[in-house]
Amino acid sequence: MMKALVALGMFAAATLAPAPGAASERAGDAALGAVAGAVVAGPVGLIGGGVIGYTAGPGIASEWGLRRPRHRPPSKVRKQQ
Repeated sequence: MMKALVALGMFAAATLAPAPGAASERAGDAALGAVAGAVVAGPVGLIGGGVIGYTAGPGIASEWGLRRPRHRPPSKVRKQQ
């Protein structure tokens, strides 16, 4: 059990290391969710937390203001007549 937790911690640390690109952000969200799920609910939580972290992690981070959207819609400027 202890070896599995150490391996999981090493995986999470490697995944959460800063790296460019959206794919690494999703992997980091999945790893963070998996670790949190494993702490709370064991092996079942590990799988569930990873899936939830991967799918909902970017939206949660944006809601909390931790990440800004990459693309902003162009501002509409109206001409006054």
